[in-house]
Amino acid sequence: MDLDIGQLSFLSIIVHLISIFFSWIALQSLNFEKFLRPNHIFQARLLYILLAIALGSIVGNFMLDYLYWAQRLPQIFS
Repeated sequence: MDLDIGQLSFLSIIVHLISIFFSWIALQSLNFEKFLRPNHIFQARLLYILLAIALGSIVGNFMLDYLYWAQRLPQIFS
């Protein structure tokens, strides 16, 4: 299953957005109030967003790399 550039780009966007969404949900379970200053709500939300993007990007890149490697695995035997 070889994907062309457009399909790969679309798949990459979708995988990253889903990974960021699940990272956001996972970060909501953590209790960061001990590390945050009181009355800094904007900065705390910005930190959550940046952490979700960073974690989601790492997970998304892993999943896309895994897909690429799985597609190329049969070439070992040819």
